[in-house]
Amino acid sequence: MSGLVGKQAPIFKAQAVINGNQMTEFNLEEQQGKYVLLFFYPLDFTFVCPTELHAFQEKLAEFEERNCQVIGCSVDSAHSHFAWLNTPKTKGGIEGVTYPLVSDIKKQISQAYQVLHADEGVAYRGLFLIDKKGTIRHQVVNDMPLGRSVDEAIRMLDALIFFENNGEVCPANWNKTKKSMKANQEGLKEYFAGATV
Repeated sequence: MSGLVGKQAPIFKAQAVINGNQMTEFNLEEQQGKYVLLFFYPLDFTFVCPTELHAFQEKLAEFEERNCQVIGCSVDSAHSHFAWLNTPKTKGGIEGVTYPLVSDIKKQISQAYQVLHADEGVAYRGLFLIDKKGTIRHQVVNDMPLGRSVDEAIRMLDALIFFENNGEVCPANWNKTKKSMKANQEGLKEYFAGATV
């Protein structure tokens, strides 16, 4: 895995389910002009995965107000996604999830994003933050037992937006209530003179 940060996000077209009930072709290229949070998960009808998909849904409005499209992807078929979306949460389903769930049944997307676990034939928990020009600005890949933090994904999106709008960089543990810094020696000195880390 060489990492994809700083590179153009691999473009794909694939079957997907959107709004929880509509099967359609999804084209990543059509998302240019907005931020994209693309995350991979191993399989439908498993255990950590529904907790993550619901967690992204619970914060979906926060992504949308930042002009960010959330997209989930696994190696399951669109029909499997549809069945899982029509299974109640109390029975391990993801009923209520409305953002697109992409089918990577040929495993080409997870391979292009370097998250395919070849021996298992499923994707690791990869997460990619893509900017409005289609460049990957952040990626993190978890092993299968390790669920992600949706709040951290939002924090990274905020950091990217802040940097693009203000030109200042975001130090360790930065959030919107904390100081940023200029990317030079003077900025570093000013930051350490006044910041509590």
